[in-house]
Parts: sequence; C-alpha cells; structure tokens
Amino acid sequence: MSSAAGPAPRGAANAGSANAGSARGAAPFAIPPFPWPVRAGLAAWRAVARTGLARPALDEASIVAAARRATGLHSFVDERFRVRMRQLLFSLEEEAGLHLLGRAVVRASIVRALACRLRLENLCDLHPEIGALPVEAPVFIAGLQRTGTTKLHRLLACDPRLRPLISAEGLNPAPLGRPVRDEPGERARRMAQARTAERGMRYMSPALFAIHPIEADAPEEDVFLLDVAFVSGAIDASLDVPTYSQKLRESPQHDAYAYFRRLVQLLLWQRPGRYVGKTPHHLENLDALLAAFPDAKVLHTHRDPRKVVPSFASMMVHAGAMLSSSVDPHRTGRRVAAQAARSIDRALSVRDALGPRDTATVLDIHYASLQRDPFAEMHRVYAFLGLALTPDVEGRMRAWLRDNPQGKNGAHHYRARDFGLDEAELDARFKAYRERFGIPAE
Repeated sequence: MSSAAGPAPRGAANAGSANAGSARGAAPFAIPPFPWPVRAGLAAWRAVARTGLARPALDEASIVAAARRATGLHSFVDERFRVRMRQLLFSLEEEAGLHLLGRAVVRASIVRALACRLRLENLCDLHPEIGALPVEAPVFIAGLQRTGTTKLHRLLACDPRLRPLISAEGLNPAPLGRPVRDEPGERARRMAQARTAERGMRYMSPALFAIHPIEADAPEEDVFLLDVAFVSGAIDASLDVPTYSQKLRESPQHDAYAYFRRLVQLLLWQRPGRYVGKTPHHLENLDALLAAFPDAKVLHTHRDPRKVVPSFASMMVHAGAMLSSSVDPHRTGRRVAAQAARSIDRALSVRDALGPRDTATVLDIHYASLQRDPFAEMHRVYAFLGLALTPDVEGRMRAWLRDNPQGKNGAHHYRARDFGLDEAELDARFKAYRERFGIPAE
C-alpha cells in the first residue's frame, strides 16, 4: 500500500506471486493501493490528526455515548458484553496497526453494534412477543471459508420459504426509526445505507469485492450478527489482534450464541420464514450453535484445504488492508491455516459427540460436487431439510446461476507461497480430514 494510505505492509515485497493460474512469470504479490483520491485524502487527514484533531477515538466511554446519542436510548439491560468489547478495543488500539480510515470504520461498526443492542432491548420491551417467537429447524451452513458456502447460501435464498439475513439487515439488524414492524420508509433508509457501503467497497477495494462481493440486497453472513455479541470472526481473521483472538478462543461462546438467537428472532419478527444462515465461525462453535438451536440442520461444506487456506488468506489480506497499515501476508497465511485446523478439529469433536444424531443433524456437501452438478446437490439438501424442491424454486435457482457466473466481479488470483504457505505442509496438516470425508485433491 502506498505511503498516502499508510506504511507498506510488512512482508509484502517478498511475498511471492499473486497469480493462481500461472506458476511462472507472475508479478510479485502486492496489496493493491487505495485509489489516488483516497490516498490523497488520507494524507491530508493524517496531517490534521497529528495535531490531535480528527483522530477517531476507540475508547469505551465515547463509543457508548455515541450509540446512546444515535438512538436516544440508554439501557443495555445486560452489560456483560462490555468484557468482550473491552478486549476488542484493547487489541484494536494496541495491536491492529489501524490507519485512520480503519479507525473510523471499526469505530462506526462498534457504535452500530451498541445501537443495535439498545434498539433490541427497547423493541423487546415494547413488543415482548419478539422473545417468544419460535425459531423452528433453522438451517446453518458451516464450512471453512471458500468452500462454496456463499453459492449454497444464495441458492437456498432463492426459496421464498427460507429466510436469510440480507446485507442491509446485517449492517442494521434492528429498525432505525419508530419501532413499527412494517415501515417502508425505515426499510428504505437501511437499504440506502447498505448501498452506500456497497459502493464504497467497490471503489476502495475492487479486488476484495471480486473475492467476496457484499451486495446491499443479497444474503450475507451471520458474522454481522455475531459482531453485535462481540465475538467477531471477521476482526479475528483479517487483523493481527492476538490478545483478542486468544480471549475469543479461551471463552465458551454459549452466551454469545444465545444473544445471536435473539437477533434471529428480531429478524423473523420483521420478516417471517425458516431461517437460513451461514458463517465459517459456526464451524468452530457447533456446540454453542446447537445449544442455542437444538433442532438446527447444519450443512457442512468441504474442499481441498490446499485451495481453501491460501484463497481465504488472500481475502483476509485484502480485507485487513482496508483497516490496517501493518498487514503481513505471511503472518496472515499462518494465522488462517491455524484457524482452519482448529475449526475442523473442534467441529469434528462435536460431531463425534453427537453419535447417531450426527446424520440427522449434519449433511456433508463437497465443493466439487456443488460445482459439477449443483442441482443434484440441491436435491440432497432439500431431502435432508424435509422440503420439496419445487419447479418454481428450481427455476429461481437456475436464474441466479445464470446471472452470477463465477468471476462475475473479477478474477481472484492467489497462490499458497504468496502467504508463506507450503502445499505439501498443508496437505500433511489436513490429511486426516481429507481422508475422513473423501475430499478430492484440486
């Protein structure tokens, strides 16, 4: 990244080649810089910030005060979340190497999370039926990143009987205006905010958008809701925040998933349906997920980790650079590989403990099969969910596949050595996992 957006990332100069399809002659890997107007703006912003002005604050008091001003509400009811929030704020301030834009982005996201908590408590006070809403047989896609989870999620979202989280709701799960169930103007306001965020991402980091587009009206990951509970898998994966990451791993997440269930109830109160969610974070926390949703159906996606790990590392380097001036591709690669191994180990431990319940609770889906014959896989999925795959729904799915070919937003170039990874070591590290599920090599 150029000096106008912050110092060059550590290790970027010798990180290897960025081209996944060409092993020879590829240019050295480098994190794409921000567009020049942004770099110029950041340079001016830094100059002002050196005087102590215009530097986004990451202290607890000012962030809580901002959320209360934004909502006109005061009571969080249960304030145990502050422990995790303080851990996150410490790591963001002391370890993440945030540039000014990154500080502004994470501050805004934390203020939004707190505002959502305030609005949820206010809504539940006005509408106690929210907390009594059943969440019947929800569907959760829980696989490693880059294993076809987005494709599977968006295909299922074509079914009007299923109810995903939409990006606009991910940014603001609770209504922004009067606490009215159906208020078109309020929904349009949330969508407008999400479209502004989408345009910003397209402009600031087209490479990241090509890897994982976040479109305002498209289904999006449950990580947005878990952010409100301050168990942020996105921060953990994209930034080097070892203290926060360690705390996240050490503490059970049952309370966070209980709060996640409340947010799902809030979404269903706004628009009913059978909830269908997804995030790789669920894979590492299947015990907490199934405790919160005992009748959940889990779709566990699988792909060759030699492709998964470097692909996700590439995504996290690009995401991290949106926030930090100290992104190291090799450290990111090692962090992502360790997280993947830990997620698999924890998921398989929970699945083994399920015993005979495993086949009724979890369906395994191979990325290769989903790519080769998506409708054969969808028929398997629908049989597992106890739903009929109707001609109308299948037609919607075919239209989505036609309109969203792979690479629609640009090509994703990466290679293991770009991120300090060795394919033979990855193969050995995940050998038992690949053999257990018969995952084909790519």
